[in-house]
Amino acid sequence: MSSNALELATLGGGCFWCLDAVFREMRGVHSVVSGYAGGKSANPTYQQVCNGNTGHAEVVQVAFDPAVIDYRTLLEVFFAIHDPTTLNRQGADHGTQYRSVIFFHSTEQEKTARDLVAELTAEKVFGRPIVTEVAPAPDCFPAEDYHQDYYSHHPEAGYCNAVIAPKLAKFRQKFATLRQG
Repeated sequence: MSSNALELATLGGGCFWCLDAVFREMRGVHSVVSGYAGGKSANPTYQQVCNGNTGHAEVVQVAFDPAVIDYRTLLEVFFAIHDPTTLNRQGADHGTQYRSVIFFHSTEQEKTARDLVAELTAEKVFGRPIVTEVAPAPDCFPAEDYHQDYYSHHPEAGYCNAVIAPKLAKFRQKFATLRQG
């Protein structure tokens, strides 16, 4: 780790288990916390968020060393491992808690996010409009302990095999140089 201060990235792209598993493998990432952000109540539970009434999104809060990995690269991985063109849905998961969202922590992060969305849109990378919300970072509440690092604790679970493993494989192939160690 360099002597630079860590920065935060707060991202929602469907189930937080998927993003968590990928970002944990990236060099320059110090920690990943699955949680809830963007809602109207403090300290929501998983059950409350799943009911869709709190307004929270499932997110990961990534602490990273910008001297090792920059914010734009984190966002490039983010856009590669989820579908930013489906409103409030990722695969079979649907509801506002599964929305695609970038919660920025600085004006520089906001500019980077908006510029990348504009580039991806101009290049027609996805073939459909990007619906990813770009908004100021609200309070982020950590999810329950059993959600943290879910994939490494449950690699044989059906959801992990069917949904997370293919995203990890895609990341490992497309971004091999970004992996730790």
